[in-house]
Amino acid sequence: MDLFRLDGRTALVTGASRGIGAAIAKALDAAGARVAVAARNRGALEAVAGGLVNEPVVLETDLADPGAPAELAAGAVAAMGRVDVLVNNAAIAHRAPTAGLTAGVVDTQYAVNVRAPLLLIAALLPDVRSIVNLSSVSGVVGTPNRAAYAATKGAIDAATRSLAMELGPAGIRVNSVAPGTVATDLWAANRAVPGVIEQVEAQTALRRWATPEDIAGVVVFLASDAAGFVTGETVCADGGMARTLDLYGGPV
Repeated sequence: MDLFRLDGRTALVTGASRGIGAAIAKALDAAGARVAVAARNRGALEAVAGGLVNEPVVLETDLADPGAPAELAAGAVAAMGRVDVLVNNAAIAHRAPTAGLTAGVVDTQYAVNVRAPLLLIAALLPDVRSIVNLSSVSGVVGTPNRAAYAATKGAIDAATRSLAMELGPAGIRVNSVAPGTVATDLWAANRAVPGVIEQVEAQTALRRWATPEDIAGVVVFLASDAAGFVTGETVCADGGMARTLDLYGGPV
């Protein structure tokens, strides 16, 4: 089981103030890593850091700013000496009919979901050893009213494969994790709509929603030596949704 340990390593997790990002930070810390948590809300970050034990670092940032990734990378390296594991979790989700899309909505999603991860990776080379990008089931199969968001997640999966090939000779591994529906605050309004919880469960082979911890466990695996020969993969942590079911009609 030592293969899953991250003792002596450092990690940077973006979007770590809540939900999946907070769970990832906690899981990496529990595996022995020293974790830098980054997001826009310092108070929420400090609350997450308060539950970590390995000298956590709090870094406030807004990744919609073009200069933020380089500044964040520099801050993490200054605080911890290096970043061994990068988890690109921060993202902006948008669900609405495509007819209502605006340039601002599309540009902001690409800025945070694609540009920021790529620039952060660039700023942490060549020392980073493992990179885990958070994708989505929407980047793997067609989901309605998410065209722009799905496009960004498809882009990050494509970038993951390209980066794996480019950086592999240096021993740097790059993978994506594609969650399905996760019971976080972002889904709270939808989960309150009668029938939504049951509908999603019917579309999921395991017949339940994911928890943030379900996703965090996959990230720890990919960051660890247990995944030492895994790179260029998009791992679907979605309860089987992308591979086994028709998202519109339920089980097939």
